[in-house]
Amino acid sequence: MTRILLAAAFVLLIGAAQSETITVSDEAALAEAITTAEPGDRILIAPGEYGGGMHFRDITGEPEHPIVIAGADPDDPPVFVGGGNGMQFSNIAHVTLQDIHFTGASGNGLNIDDGGTFDTPSHHVTLRRLTIRDVGPEGNRDGIKLSGVQDFRVEDCVIEYWGSAGQGVDMVGCHDGMITGCEIRHDPAAQTAGIQAKGGCRDIVIRDNYIEGSARGVNIGGSTGLQFFRPEPRGYEAKAITVEGNVFSRNQAPVAYVGVDGAIVRHNTIHHPGRWALRILQETTEDGFVPSRNGEFTDNIIVFHSEDWASGGVNIGPHTAPETFTFARNAWYCMDNPEASAPSLPTAETDAVIGEDPLLTDPANGDFSLQPESPAQGKGHTAFED
Repeated sequence: MTRILLAAAFVLLIGAAQSETITVSDEAALAEAITTAEPGDRILIAPGEYGGGMHFRDITGEPEHPIVIAGADPDDPPVFVGGGNGMQFSNIAHVTLQDIHFTGASGNGLNIDDGGTFDTPSHHVTLRRLTIRDVGPEGNRDGIKLSGVQDFRVEDCVIEYWGSAGQGVDMVGCHDGMITGCEIRHDPAAQTAGIQAKGGCRDIVIRDNYIEGSARGVNIGGSTGLQFFRPEPRGYEAKAITVEGNVFSRNQAPVAYVGVDGAIVRHNTIHHPGRWALRILQETTEDGFVPSRNGEFTDNIIVFHSEDWASGGVNIGPHTAPETFTFARNAWYCMDNPEASAPSLPTAETDAVIGEDPLLTDPANGDFSLQPESPAQGKGHTAFED
């Protein structure tokens, strides 16, 4: 037994000894370091400006030894400027990117995909403390594009201003992931989405983010060409998506259920939506697709102005199943006319709080917490518990 343990320890020591920390300061050195990276390697990028447009394939770490690509100084991150994509990774596993800025890409700020091999997704990818700005600006251009990625995390990122028809974070055929702690901003009039999960996305949590502006704050589902579903169409655009503990500010519709087969939206604070609190839509109507159904909307705080409110705060499109949706314990408050606070919901709500000021602390200056005497205690993002 002692020999076996010693042998195992020796193997671990050899593996640890082989990993390297490499600091680079130009594009050529960075490309060489990433292309030849081994499990456990840390590639540190010196402060400065770099050209965007790099594309890497088949970069593979190991479960306990990911490949880390990071800014050498988190307080002075490297900035990648321009390029079709600021940077693109295809067919990768156990890779972490952190403390890097991307700006001015004409396509997507950062692109992670499966390289077109739908049966072998990229997996175990972490994107941490990235800043992505000014992508596009026209057309379907995304801040972060994830296609065929599973077991992923996007955390503590800042994403601001992407294409006029794109998304801050766009997921197609992604599974088992989390987006948390991010700040996502766009023009409130822009016909975009802050976060979108479509093309067969499943088992994704969107938690504790600040999402400001854009037509749809979170688009749960969407419209996807059948050839882009991963691994193949299963009859829904999205399933088992959870949106919890977020703050939404000045979105036309903070939440849209679009071709969904089950999604939970709970403990969010919604401030000053432009038209609706939520939409129930169906954009993919091919045979075999279920109507948008089985959504839950609970324990949220919705504060709105009467002149911006349309259809009682809920927009319901054709080919949907609104009768399958559940509403409970939400707080609804019309700022300029409390008597007009009641929403028009497709099913009866239980235990709603209607027409009582939730007493947000200072939303004009970004403080959406509740004052101690708030009648909405237990609701909204500050009441969320993991």
